[in-house]
Amino acid sequence: MRLPRTIRLDPSDTFVFEHAAEPGEWAVTGSFLFADVDVGGLTGKRLAAFRSGFVGVRSLGFSTLVVVSEASEGELEEAVEQLTRHIRREFGAPSDELARGAAREELAVAASLCSPEINSVLAMHRTAADGEIREQFRTLVPRAGAQAPGADRLHLHARAFALVEVDEDAPEERVDLLGLADRGGR
Repeated sequence: MRLPRTIRLDPSDTFVFEHAAEPGEWAVTGSFLFADVDVGGLTGKRLAAFRSGFVGVRSLGFSTLVVVSEASEGELEEAVEQLTRHIRREFGAPSDELARGAAREELAVAASLCSPEINSVLAMHRTAADGEIREQFRTLVPRAGAQAPGADRLHLHARAFALVEVDEDAPEERVDLLGLADRGGR
């Protein structure tokens, strides 16, 4: 089975969101986090999470990007149980059975996004209109000619983020994106 897994190609999620998901977590779209929220009143990091944040199942942290990954039956069941605990504790599901059903439904929706090939990177844009939350998904693909034959796809995605804004008064921060990609974003 395929499921989306959080990926962090640079440290931006740690600045953009109040709580960033850890790289490598199984992920869901997480729209349920905004079901009872006045989306028009969201600002800053909370608005960024609404607009583009997938939700890590373990931490309920946000991730801008996810990668299509293979999941074993055991990994799926572990993700179901982690999400079940969150739905029960943080969102007040009246029983484990109902929370588990909601968790399975969220993970089924997440799995339905994973039709692109393994290691494809997905992004989301979420909006609210007429009282409904709508999600649009994109598969990020390399530009034509950008990948040499036999090149590793994760390295290609890591090179997609080459420009950064630098505060000239702050000390320079260096991140080894290729090293992060080699370790699966961990």
